[in-house]
Amino acid sequence: MSKNKPKTQRGFTLIELMMAIMFLVVFISVVAAILIDGQRGWSTMYNRIYSDVATDSYIARKTFDATIRKASRGKYSLDEAGNWIEVYYYANDESTVVDRYARFYYDRDNGQLNIEYGKLEPKETLFTQTICGNVSGCTFKGIGRSVQMILMLDNGSQTATVTSSAVMHNK
Repeated sequence: MSKNKPKTQRGFTLIELMMAIMFLVVFISVVAAILIDGQRGWSTMYNRIYSDVATDSYIARKTFDATIRKASRGKYSLDEAGNWIEVYYYANDESTVVDRYARFYYDRDNGQLNIEYGKLEPKETLFTQTICGNVSGCTFKGIGRSVQMILMLDNGSQTATVTSSAVMHNK
């Protein structure tokens, strides 16, 4: 006599299939959240690094440092309120007398840091250059052969305070 054995079916039950799908959805959701957060962080850092404020602060520091370093040692004029600073330098390597000036000043009306270049004798402005915009405040200080610029930048979404010091090297 033969016994009727029920055939065992191979495969997954409906509950096992639902559990596998649920774990897969949770895993994909976690991976998607990590990728979205990473992209958001990358975008935030990119915008901070290449924003107007970051670019302006870099240009202002480099221009201030280069100009002050070529200035004549210990010779500068400073506004009592610290709104501008004027340094003096040689026009070229053959000059025997300090005959040029550079004046950094903050243009409050336009929110810009400017530099004015000119001759000393007779005093004449040669040209004026805008170094950066987005300026909300700027003060200058002088101590011995060293001068300092404290620059506040604000573009509406990002702010920065840049402090730059430089020493006058020429005699």
